[in-house]
Amino acid sequence: MNRPTILKYQSSGASTSDAAITESYVLRVCVMSKFVVTFLVCTFAFLATALAAPPVRQFDGPGAPPFKVLKPGESPPLDAYDNFVIGPKYVRAPERKPVEGVARGKVQQFTIDSKQTKIYNPGIARKKFGTVDPKNPKTLIVDTHEIDYKRQITVYVPAQYKRGSEAPFMVSHDGPKGKPNMGLPRILDNLIAEERIPPIILIQIANGGGDAQGHQRGKEYDNMSGLFAKYIETEVLPRVEKHCKVKLTKDPEGRAAMGSSSGGSAALIMAWFRTDLYRRVLTTSGTFVNQAWPFDPRFPDGAWGFHKTIIPKSPKKPIRLFISVGDRDLLNPNVMRDDMHDWVEANHQMAKVLKAKGYEYQYLFCRGSGHGIGNAKSQFLPHAIEWVWKGFGTKRIK
Repeated sequence: MNRPTILKYQSSGASTSDAAITESYVLRVCVMSKFVVTFLVCTFAFLATALAAPPVRQFDGPGAPPFKVLKPGESPPLDAYDNFVIGPKYVRAPERKPVEGVARGKVQQFTIDSKQTKIYNPGIARKKFGTVDPKNPKTLIVDTHEIDYKRQITVYVPAQYKRGSEAPFMVSHDGPKGKPNMGLPRILDNLIAEERIPPIILIQIANGGGDAQGHQRGKEYDNMSGLFAKYIETEVLPRVEKHCKVKLTKDPEGRAAMGSSSGGSAALIMAWFRTDLYRRVLTTSGTFVNQAWPFDPRFPDGAWGFHKTIIPKSPKKPIRLFISVGDRDLLNPNVMRDDMHDWVEANHQMAKVLKAKGYEYQYLFCRGSGHGIGNAKSQFLPHAIEWVWKGFGTKRIK
């Protein structure tokens, strides 16, 4: 009963008993309304806190490595192994546009059904996010179920590819699940035409679905092992060669992996655990945090362990690594509150340990940019690709 109806009762000559009942009802409505309002206010306050934008970090803030600040639109030197600041204003890279007279590569797509593979068959998924394990706050208890899934593979073959020859290539994670995005192929067309990179084949691999702990994407990207690299080696690359009629190099110097967020950590995980297969890595907003699931006691901190213990305590590996992060990147967005879910801090620490160990690395801190750093990437991605491939064919990665 709404308020106009109650007023009608009060003005219609109702009995004292009816009036008392009406007054009691109104009081109950008021009390309930106050409860509902209080509940909604608390709920919105909680959501506002939970969904609050990550804080803006300063390039010269506590814990940051030393940076060199670049001018708007400027790229770091190609021979530099150092840390650089770009933004907050970005200039869209000219290599992103088709250029008249530049030969265009061919893009093909096909699908891999999980039921036809040996690895990751079946996949996994969850209906709800996990809860913190009371016996181990570094991991979650997650209820998963098995799934079948299909994975789309999008392949770019440059116009300069010579049939029968073994081509260098780059694997890109989180590949398109629908029509191909022509952004990367256009960049490669231009870089190859200008002989700034070799004629590489691009293999964009869609993830298996979902995200983070308990989903197939998380199982593929966040776990600290060489399994995903093995999956690509045995399930994806042979299908690429057969479907696209190409040959792919076996030389790890001619193989690169790139990705954003967990796709970025997956790229490094592939190279770290299978340096015999990959040695060039490009990441944006790399998830070098504790996302691995299920818990592996050999790597209790997940990818956070890269900068905390793994790289500092391991012999230097022949990996060339480009990393980047936004000043508004993610900060502890899940229920674990384990102090190992700060994307900016993770990438800062990665830069420090890579420099200390003498790695070939370059680090971009992107002002005015959030997770995925799309606005910054529109400027620097051609440079990053060129930097990652610099020296191929003339200089081995040390």
